Amino acid sequence: MSVPSHQLPLHDADAARDADQALREHADLARHWHLADLFADDPERFQRLSLSACGLLADFSKQRLDPATLDKLRGLATARGLDAWMRCLFEGGEVNWTEGRAAMHWRLREPGRAEGEDDPVRDQLARMERMVTRILSGQWRGCEGDAITDVVNMGVGGSDLGPLMASVALHEHQPDRGKRPRLHFVSSMDGSQIAPLLDELNPATTLIVLSSKSFTTVDTLSNAATARYWLEQAFPDRNGAVLRCHFIGVSAMPERMSEWGIHDDNQLLFWEWVGGRYSLWSTIGLPIALTIGMEGFRELLTGAHDLDRHFREAPWEANLPVLMGLIDVWNLNYLDITARAVLPYDGRLKHWPAYVEQLEMESNGKSVDRGGELVDYHTCPVIWGEVGPNAQHAFYQLLHQGTQPVACEFIAAARHGRNGNSAELQPLEEQHTLTLANCLAQSRLLALGDRALEEGGDTPAYKRYRGNQPSTTLLMDELTPYHLGALVALYEHKVFVQAVLWGINPFDQWGVEMGKKIAKDMIRVLENGEGSDGLDASTRALAGYVRQQQT
Repeated sequence: MSVPSHQLPLHDADAARDADQALREHADLARHWHLADLFADDPERFQRLSLSACGLLADFSKQRLDPATLDKLRGLATARGLDAWMRCLFEGGEVNWTEGRAAMHWRLREPGRAEGEDDPVRDQLARMERMVTRILSGQWRGCEGDAITDVVNMGVGGSDLGPLMASVALHEHQPDRGKRPRLHFVSSMDGSQIAPLLDELNPATTLIVLSSKSFTTVDTLSNAATARYWLEQAFPDRNGAVLRCHFIGVSAMPERMSEWGIHDDNQLLFWEWVGGRYSLWSTIGLPIALTIGMEGFRELLTGAHDLDRHFREAPWEANLPVLMGLIDVWNLNYLDITARAVLPYDGRLKHWPAYVEQLEMESNGKSVDRGGELVDYHTCPVIWGEVGPNAQHAFYQLLHQGTQPVACEFIAAARHGRNGNSAELQPLEEQHTLTLANCLAQSRLLALGDRALEEGGDTPAYKRYRGNQPSTTLLMDELTPYHLGALVALYEHKVFVQAVLWGINPFDQWGVEMGKKIAKDMIRVLENGEGSDGLDASTRALAGYVRQQQT
């Protein structure tokens, strides 16, 4: 879709071509560099290529680049109009031009406006706080008067991955008062998650949260229908009370929540300008608030807001999201490294890789630029990951001795920050130190290869480590709501920087929407074969096999 030039900033095409050519010539030299030599040649390499902001330390010194590389990348960003696009983002411009929308997820974590000003974001947070207070204090009661002990969040994509990731990561941060309910997350539409879960729960003390921006998502509504049936069977004479006492809805479509049966008092809202994968800061974050309390949730927002300010105000040479975005572009488009492994060395961040996969690949997995033309370059690496200690026993063999270059991202907390008796927690602290030792050792070996080892003598080829695998290490001072908020916002803005350099829209997901439409059409084919004549031979045969097995 073409956008009028007066609505969105344009880049300098000639300057961009010159900057791109300079980077390609520079990359021809950089392909012959080895990280071990770069460290040997520059004792100040870490000081030159590391940066701190908002309680996060980013070490870029193990990337295959030098300060001149970053200068040239900043030149490309200037030519691509990054500064104007950043202003457009924070001024509420239609950066999501294919849908005619702003992308104002950053607005969700701004401090409240002056008293008396209309502030729907704060109004919804206040509404959510009242619900959280009732649930945590035991005052939210089921239809038979029992306090809620279990909350089931039903959502998919951004309505599931963000709240799930943050709730698990911050589980140790207890709210100040009340007893926290057990949280459960259901996203699979096939019933494999909800069926065994409902077998274990007490309907009298279970609260269902239906999270869907459109409130038409078939995955979520299928699970919701099952939960509703389960509750109505448990309380056959109290259908109205079941809906009033056991369901909360979170959506941008209040009328659809009402049609489904969600009581007005149990509705939380957010807005069209909040993309699903950017929505954990909104009322979609209800499960996070139930995990850490509203005070903790506001700390999460503060961490993200501080990172927003850093992104807006810091010069590019000291700007974390800008540097991360530029380095990813360098690896993908100039060093031809098409894969990136996300490796958290902290079990609390076990869902972080999946969250990053969605954030980056759904945002930047695009092949059409702002002018509606097909691009002739990569726009997003393939991203995968796992908690580091598990990954070491899974795919690190490929990283160390395989044939493909892979950029890596190590994430860890410098201190664990557990509360409690220090003597009781000493073994846990020792385990945290062991995990950090593995994190630093693995990044060192990936970078330096054999030269990180002290053994001498002849080494068989199958025991050699070539090294030179680039990586970034991100250390949080501690895994708190504040630091996690800053970390998530860092990745959000990094994705935006990449999208500007690639000339694409990171805020739509038309490929996802088309897949949903085709899936709906396929239901009739599976049920009775209607419409199968127009299918390809493979799909028609597979659908026929399914119907045969189901009869």
